[in-house]
Amino acid sequence: MIPPGSVIGILGGGQLGRMLAIAARQMGYHVHVLVPEADAPAAALADRVFVAPYEDLEAVRAFAAGVSVVTFEFENVPAATAEACAEQTLVRPGGGVLHTTQDRLREKTFLAQQGFPVTPFAPVRSEEELAVALTSLGLPAVLKTAGFGYDGKGQSVLRLPGEAAAAWAAVGGGPCILETFIAFECEISVVAARGADGSFAHFGAVRNEHRHHILDVTTAPAPGLAPDLAQKAVEITRGVLEALGVIGVLCVEFFVTGEGTLRINECAPRPHNSGHFTIDGCVTSQFEQQLRAVCGLPLGDTSRLRPGAAMANLLGDLWGDGEPDWAGMMADFPGVKLHLYGKSEARAGRKMGHLTVLGDNPAAAAAAVRQARDRLRTVRASV
Repeated sequence: MIPPGSVIGILGGGQLGRMLAIAARQMGYHVHVLVPEADAPAAALADRVFVAPYEDLEAVRAFAAGVSVVTFEFENVPAATAEACAEQTLVRPGGGVLHTTQDRLREKTFLAQQGFPVTPFAPVRSEEELAVALTSLGLPAVLKTAGFGYDGKGQSVLRLPGEAAAAWAAVGGGPCILETFIAFECEISVVAARGADGSFAHFGAVRNEHRHHILDVTTAPAPGLAPDLAQKAVEITRGVLEALGVIGVLCVEFFVTGEGTLRINECAPRPHNSGHFTIDGCVTSQFEQQLRAVCGLPLGDTSRLRPGAAMANLLGDLWGDGEPDWAGMMADFPGVKLHLYGKSEARAGRKMGHLTVLGDNPAAAAAAVRQARDRLRTVRASV
């Protein structure tokens, strides 16, 4: 057990690292972060900031030597970085988990071998292999880069045979994975945690709606989802955590098909955007849960504080016509919780923060969080 007062090391300093650092501060831990950029959002919350690329293994070892445990805010950390940390201290989740989940092909292969429901897929390393894979899987299909893709980046949908060359060029070549296109009813996710003692806790199945491939609104619990399917998603998530040997938080994203079946889209071995509602909506947030898990503490109560909760992302586009009307939104929606990530520049598509609303049911919470976000763009007429 790593008690409060110890030093937590976080590799990465984006918004997830920032919210993890806030939770660590509340629990009495000290925080060191290693980040490539000095102005990273988590840097303002840290006791000590190491500014270095992840490939600078000398800096990585110096960072790891001063902490009791290292954890991650995102999975695209080089394997050598995780190994260098492990030479000095505990790393949770382990480097093997990162190695599997940071590459789509490795992840899908692992999940398929373990018997988890995934979309049909094939490896693609050349334009010629793409043609063979298309013959095997058929159309429509989705071509994705094997690594370093998020928010729809590094993906191309193929609907006609003549689109193969353009799709290959669009993803930039290199190792890829071709997946059968799933005409899904909706996307859900389950954020859960596994403790150092093998204990398990989850936040239930939530529904995710995207805009331009970026998560837009999450509603908890997932409205319209059959209870048995929600329970199945939780059971699969627990199986993934155990198969990978995760100590920490992991999110599994699922497609719900028209036939009422589940297909795993991808996994993320860390707190997740779709779990942000837990900060205000649950007894224990996903970030506190991550700390409890990696520090060997008992996992916290994941009960929701209200029957419904919803989270809406705030992207840089919101700043296009100037500063959003924070005061007006708060006056009109006093129950809304605002979370901004401290990023220095608002850019289109960049996640700058989020809003959370709790309600008497999921639909009411989702409607309210959308209205509150729309209010940020609206100048109230003077009376």
